[in-house]
Order: sequence, then structure tokens, then C-alpha cells
Amino acid sequence: MDDTTTLHLGSLPGPIPQGANLLDDGSGATFKVWAPAAREVRLRWDYRQNSAGDWHHQQEARLQKLDGGHWDGFVPGLAAGERYMFYVVGPEGGTDGVKRDPYARDLTDNPAWPDCQCLLCDPGRFLWHDAGYRASPYHELIIYQLHIGTWFIPRDKDKGSFLDVMEQLPYLKSLGINAIQPLPVVEFPTMFSLGYNGVDYFSPETDYGVQKDDPALDDHLQAANELLQQVDPSLTPYTRQDIEGTANQLRLLVDLCHLHGIAVILDVVYNHAGGSFTDQGLYFFDGQPRGNQNDSLYFTDRGWAGGLVFAYWKDEVKQFLIDNALFYLDEYHVDGFRYDEVSVIRNEGGEHGRLFCQYVTDTCHHVKPQAIHIAEHWPVEDPIVRPTAAGGSGFDAIQNDGLREALRDAIREAAAGRTAFVDMERIARELGSPRLTDDWRAVQCSENHDIVYCGRGQRIARMADGSDSRSWYARSRSRVALALTLTAPGIPHIFMGQEFLEDKQWHDEPGSAFQIWWDGLTSDRSMADFLRFSRELITLRRNRPGLKGTGLNVFHVHNANRLLAFQRWVPGEGHDVVVIASLSENSYHDYRVGFPAAGHWREVFNSDVYDHWVNPWVTGNSGSVYASSNGMHGLPASASLHIPANGLLVFARE
Repeated sequence: MDDTTTLHLGSLPGPIPQGANLLDDGSGATFKVWAPAAREVRLRWDYRQNSAGDWHHQQEARLQKLDGGHWDGFVPGLAAGERYMFYVVGPEGGTDGVKRDPYARDLTDNPAWPDCQCLLCDPGRFLWHDAGYRASPYHELIIYQLHIGTWFIPRDKDKGSFLDVMEQLPYLKSLGINAIQPLPVVEFPTMFSLGYNGVDYFSPETDYGVQKDDPALDDHLQAANELLQQVDPSLTPYTRQDIEGTANQLRLLVDLCHLHGIAVILDVVYNHAGGSFTDQGLYFFDGQPRGNQNDSLYFTDRGWAGGLVFAYWKDEVKQFLIDNALFYLDEYHVDGFRYDEVSVIRNEGGEHGRLFCQYVTDTCHHVKPQAIHIAEHWPVEDPIVRPTAAGGSGFDAIQNDGLREALRDAIREAAAGRTAFVDMERIARELGSPRLTDDWRAVQCSENHDIVYCGRGQRIARMADGSDSRSWYARSRSRVALALTLTAPGIPHIFMGQEFLEDKQWHDEPGSAFQIWWDGLTSDRSMADFLRFSRELITLRRNRPGLKGTGLNVFHVHNANRLLAFQRWVPGEGHDVVVIASLSENSYHDYRVGFPAAGHWREVFNSDVYDHWVNPWVTGNSGSVYASSNGMHGLPASASLHIPANGLLVFARE
């Protein structure tokens, strides 16, 4: 075909989807793109490399124009792996309008490089094994947030990858979490990134992939099949085809996560895109003359986080973002999303932004009802997690800063010394997430990627003792902060490294001085002990229905004593637990507190045990207490307790 040929669809059945899609019968591929201002759109394919190493297309043809500013065509004989690009001639002409497909499933290289092309993919060729998997109910989730490029970097590499995360699944499973939340994984143009400057929304970040000519890929394939066989020896092994390409490597990670009982919640950025745009991407895609940012097709003239806010008033833009969410639910089997800065969508998008939130949550709930949708919205507002039928935005949960800031401030106050004021009453107020009708919808944390990023807030261990992040003060206060996160109502969220007392802020640049210190688990007893604490605390959360229920009664709080006590339970069923938390530097003996019922209560958790495991000087209650019928603190019974300094106790009725 030459450049005078126009591609036609003929009598192909059904509507043609956006992007490049192989037909089920293997006869070729359809192509469709939205470029309303363009005078002409061409498809280029059959890219080959010359002797100088440069890539050039050998085939080119025009797409046919449709109503609504869309263009499409059909090329027979194309197969998976074909490289392609669009060429867009703008309304005023132009000399170089080469564009990547906004719906491209995979790219050959970083989009900042001139030789980056789109890859024609067949997602149906990947061998999935997760047919029987279903993520835990929302209120039972324990989320672990990580950054693919820097969470775990093998000694012989300069950055992490999807496959490196895959190989650490036994660690994540042993930790006990049941969901991971990677920072955004879509293509970004810079060498290193948090991921919030994405430019190619359907393509996983190529820097997180392992190239098919890399000898390490065979080792990763062997590791993947070993993980597969450990779960079920009868499962069909992965092949080289299943692990080649960045897109397949992300699929493989999700598949094996599911087989290990771990959900995957993607962090998506639907409030803005970019930070730096090239001429080949979404920016001014249909060739409008530069100048007015509102002519850039997908965007407005409103800036955010170095990029541009999406133009929600255009139905095609709303559909593009909804298609993106559905794409990851369908082709990657993900279990939900964390939506970055929904407040920007609503504030900058106005009524159209509000409608977009409703459209995307309603559509996704219809397609995959069990998938969770977590909003980041400041301030925390109940309408965000209200059903759309009741006028809300339809999200299932929301990141909560109330308890987070109360905990962080209390740790900071406690670090000022034994006579300093510590606001335990504020923690007590925020345990129930008072800004929300349903407190189980609050995602609770004391650290996340924003708060402890380099140059921002400190890690809890460093806040707990600014002079020595490995001191008893740092260790014990850090245990209280994490334990309150995991015993509070809501969905607990742990940031990478927090589970073993990482004290450094983090950075998205591999090789920086802010990388997670994995070696500390074998050389630093404090870190190893803290990891044991975290694992057993997570196990407690998962195994105690009362800690996952919605019942909450904060029945005792005492600022001067730096102590609070609360009851958790499942309404209508019971499963009561009592939690006692202290940030006092002194242990209390014979401290009497209320209990929900008289009788024996077993001490099922004591944070003090984990200091120099097993702590020979532990302050505790010899495994159980007896609550008499003498009521106290508004409860019908009470017991006298030994409460460790900077400690947390959990009691349960057996």
C-alpha cells in the first residue's frame, strides 16, 4: 500500500473500538482514532531498522473520516508485535505530525525517545490462571503501597521492575497484606518518576519492563513458574510468549498476585496528564495550532502538578478516561483503583468533573461490582463516598487525613519528652472518622508516598526520636502508631518499608541515598523485630472479626496519662475486642478500665513483647485478665491492667 491508498473497513461486524485491535479470526487489525480538527490521518506500519539503527516505516495509508471527528481503517494480515504510528495533518497543514496511538497497549521504548513506536498487541494470548480469584471485601483489605521502580532493586540492577516485584511475592504474602497499591504504572516521559506525570495511559511504563533480549528474562520466567508451581503444581506453566513485553509482565504480576491471595489496586491519575509533552503524544493531538491550551484536544488551560487538567466538558475525553479504567479491569484483571486528587477533577472540572466521577464509578461498578474505588479528595467529604443514586460521586472509600495527622502529631508531641502535652483526645475523636457516615470507608495510614517523600514529612521512626531512630523511644512509639492504624475502623494502608521501621524519607530516583534498606533485616535487630511485630499485628487484624467490624466505642481517654481505650465489635454478632493504647513513658500497674462484659478476657496482643523479641522485661497481664461486674467508663464491667509504656494491648473474649 502507498500513501494514496485509503483504508476501508468493508463489512466488518460490530462497532470498531478505539486504538489498534486484532480481529479474532486473525485476518488483520482495525485502527480508530479521534482527531476532529485533522485534515487527514494516516497509518504507518511495517517499521524496519536500517544499518544506522534508525527505524523507518515501509507502509502507509490514509484512514477514512467518520462523523464526530473519528478516523478508522482496516489492514489485513497484521499480527501481534507489529509496530505502528499515526500521522496527523492538522487544519493548517504541517510537515511532521507523527503521533502515538492514545490507546496503544504497549510501546517499544520510553516515549521521550524519537524511535518509540506503538506495538500491536493481542491481550488474549496471555495465559491467565486466576479464574477463581476474588479480592477480599472492602472492609477486610490491608493495603501495601509501593513504587515499582524503587521498592526492591536487585543488587545487579539500577532500578526495579514488575518482575522484581513479582519475585518478592512470598515476602508480601508472609507479611499478611491482601492488596498492593503500586504508584501509577502508566508511561511517563522522564527517566525517574513517582508516576503522576503519565502521557500514555494504556501503556505500562517501559522502564518497569525487562526487554526480551535481556538474558535475565529467562531467569524471571523460571522464577515465575516456580511461584506458579508452589501455588498449584497442576497449573500450566508460563511460556516465553507470556513474559515478553512490558504489558505482559504487568499481567504476569497481577496473575501471580491473585494466586498468592493479593489484590492489585492501581493508582490512576484522571485529574491531569503530563508534565512534559512531546509532539508525538496527546498534546495538541489533532494538529491544532499551538497557542490556546484549550485547543490541545484532551486538555484545558488549567495547570496542575506540572501538567494540564483534562477537558471534562468533552464527552470524548470523559470516555477516554472511562475506557482506560475499564481496560485495566478487563485486560489486566485489576481489583480497583485509587484515584489521584479527585478534588482537582471536581474543582477544575466543575459540573462536568462531578459528572465524570459519577460516570466512571457507575460504569466500573456495573462491569466489575467487586472492584474498589478509592478517592483522594481534600477535604475529606462524605458525598464523595455516597452512591450516585443519592447524589454522591460513587466512590467506595476515601483517603483519610484525620487519624493520620492526629497520630503523626501525637508521636511528634510525645517525642518532646515525658512532660510534654500529647493530644490523645484528638486521636479518640478521629478513630471514628467523624466526617464520614460510614467509618469503614476511611483509608487509614500514618505514612504514604506524599507525606514521607524526600524534603517533606519524616518517617514515623524519625519523628518518634529525632536523635536516634533506633532507640527504645523510636521503636515503641512507632509500634503504637502502626498498631492504632491497624486496630482503627477503616481500611489500613501501609507504606513500603514502614513494616520494618525504615527511617529514611523515600525518593523515586533509584540509586539515591533514600532507598529502602533491605539489608537491615539481617543486620539490624530492631528492623527484624519490627517486621515480626507487623506480621503478627496484620494477622491479628485479619483473624479478629471485631477489628474488621463497624462497632466502635472510645470509652476512656486521658491526655495527662497519655492513654486511650476503645472497644471494637461486629454489630449484631459481637466478637468484641478491647484496645488499650499508651504513649506514656512510664508503665502503668493496676490501671483500671471498663470492659464490655464480666469474665475472662485473653490478652491476644501486646506490642511490648516485640522489643528485643522476646522481650524479657515485658509489661503485660500474663495472658489474660478477669473483668469484674463493677462497671466503669460507661461499660458494665472493669479490670485492673498492667499497661506497658509506649505500648498497645488487645483483649478478646474467648
